[in-house]
Amino acid sequence: TAPMRITLVRAWPSRHQEASVELAAGACVDDALAAAGWTLDAEFVAMAVFGQAATGGTRLHPGDRVELLRPLQL
Repeated sequence: TAPMRITLVRAWPSRHQEASVELAAGACVDDALAAAGWTLDAEFVAMAVFGQAATGGTRLHPGDRVELLRPLQL
């Protein structure tokens, strides 16, 4: 099967960063993070796919957007 293109996004108050990776069918969020060279850390504490909560094992589909989420500030 053809590789699928996945977009990853992370943002800070005054800037954002986007990466695009190609993965094999059946890949998960952890695969996308590894391909982009990104990790979760104290600054980014959760993940979502198109705004829906995700884990590292969440399966991806062609065209998905993985979002790294910062803690909410009140």
